Amino acid sequence: MKEFSVSYYLDRVSKYAGLFAAVLVVALALLVTYDAMMRYLFSAGSIALQEAEWHLYDVIFLLGISYALKHDRHVRVDIFYEHYSNQTQALIQIFSMLFLVIPFSLLLMGNAWDMTIQSFFQHEISSDPGGLTHRYLIKGIIVIAFGLLILQAVSETLKAYHRLTSHKRLWILLSFSLFIPFLIFLNFYFDWVFWFDPLFLMFALSLVLLLSGFQVAFVFAGVALFFALISDEVGLLVFEMLPYRIYGIMGNITLMAIPLFILMGLILEKSKMAEGLLISMGKLFGPVRGGLAISVVLVGAILAASTGIVGASVVMMSLIALPLMLKHGYSSSLASGSIAASGTLGQIVPPSIVLIILGDQMHLSVGDLFKAAVVPGLLLITLYILYIFIVALFNKEVAPAIESDEPYAETVKKALKAILPPLLLIVAVLGSIFSGVASPTESAAIGVLGAVLLAWSNRSFSFSMMRYASVETVKLTAMIFMILIGATAFSLVFNELGGGDMALEFFSGDMSDKWTFILISMLIIFVLGFFIDFIEIAFVVVPILVPIVHSLGIDPIWFAVLIAMNLQASFLTPPFGFALFYLKGAAGDKVTTGAIYKGVIPFIALQILALVIVIFWPEIIYLFGK
Repeated sequence: MKEFSVSYYLDRVSKYAGLFAAVLVVALALLVTYDAMMRYLFSAGSIALQEAEWHLYDVIFLLGISYALKHDRHVRVDIFYEHYSNQTQALIQIFSMLFLVIPFSLLLMGNAWDMTIQSFFQHEISSDPGGLTHRYLIKGIIVIAFGLLILQAVSETLKAYHRLTSHKRLWILLSFSLFIPFLIFLNFYFDWVFWFDPLFLMFALSLVLLLSGFQVAFVFAGVALFFALISDEVGLLVFEMLPYRIYGIMGNITLMAIPLFILMGLILEKSKMAEGLLISMGKLFGPVRGGLAISVVLVGAILAASTGIVGASVVMMSLIALPLMLKHGYSSSLASGSIAASGTLGQIVPPSIVLIILGDQMHLSVGDLFKAAVVPGLLLITLYILYIFIVALFNKEVAPAIESDEPYAETVKKALKAILPPLLLIVAVLGSIFSGVASPTESAAIGVLGAVLLAWSNRSFSFSMMRYASVETVKLTAMIFMILIGATAFSLVFNELGGGDMALEFFSGDMSDKWTFILISMLIIFVLGFFIDFIEIAFVVVPILVPIVHSLGIDPIWFAVLIAMNLQASFLTPPFGFALFYLKGAAGDKVTTGAIYKGVIPFIALQILALVIVIFWPEIIYLFGK
């Protein structure tokens, strides 16, 4: 097939770009570790070396965008999408590529090219003495990255077209799309878009496309482009600032910690260390009624503090702990609820990716956020354990005790052997951040080195393991940053349409009381969590709330922790909670969807209770110091 041969070669371009980025992930971890050791041990810092680090980080996520698309790793709300026929899924992929990805990428490429050429002719160099020269090279990576994305979008279109058994529906739908320019002309003539609030229309169209199964990042980017195109108040000129906004993201060293923490977590996951931890803890608490579920919570907490990857934690515990719990007579709802809730602790327990993103979006110290989130995380873990203990106490059948023939002293010995290594890694990583000895990025790099050493001591280190971890890191990192780019485009148009001013006026004028604002904002985030992922909420909704937080004199650290706790619930709330998808996908027919929903409801209630406690006793977030 001709289209398949074309797709094959286009896919290979993205493949090699992604593999090159995967090599750079390892290089980044080594370089940051080396830089940190030289500065702290020998006081031999280098501006050029530090700038080389963030250049590597830039190339990693930019080249990874097309690679993630090749592997269909750009997240989508798939509650309906997974039930579509293969033909409908192919149509959605074609329209996503033709009307969202390619137009946005072409526009961004043009504006990024202008920025790059301007940098070239100005001979732009680093503003810091001893920094790198030829700044246009790193800016030009934006052009290359979105050029690669266009090529991959063409490949995805050809592959989706080939999957269609009948092309009649496609050509009918494409024929209707020819009326779009005519409708845009009529809109300008009659001002249709302003018959309704355009801000409401932006969110409504985004929600419709998200629920239809289009990729999240490209929905925000495409909707922003569409409303800029049809609005005479905005226009396409607004996107001239987008490459500079992206360049600001590229230079944000706080976000550099994201790929490093992901790499650290994936190494621990692949090394089977987490699996051994879960089995040992299960035996340790098995003799206690509800002990298996309690061990799941404690392992979830340890995984959260060492990996922070929700999907990996939920899937792993579903594969290992769920069959064990069901085999020993545990209620399917309690078993699935405890696994789903414990697997999401990585959203609030440091080093949380959510806290890093919130620190960036709210211009706060990530170290301060990590310290502030420790007690709320411990509070949530305690509430989970108390709930399980009380349920097991009053209902023996839902969580029976498990007897073991192995001497308990031997069980304790094995459990300690499994717990101590990851616990030492957690103490080293978080301790260096809390004490101010190292930045989150430096601690993450050292954590990667520690995870490698633990895997090596566990005799599970291999080249294939590192390849898997680095490649998956590229995919996950690219997905997160593409959503950030799409959300940045969305917020540009949203603010040009007066969205920021409207939100500020609504909260600070119509409801100037800070408690009303907190209640409404928490309710909005909670409701949005039923439909969209935490990353979209963090990148789209949070920037709208930040100026209002400052205008009302609210402690931003405290408010960020409230958001993080609220966002954790988005992983559990039916029908679109991602943890529920992960659990059901891994469990298969072992538990029903109804049992999963029934099981997570008490844990959602506990999350709300913990949120209320932190709201009314804000001082608890500073028990580890400001």
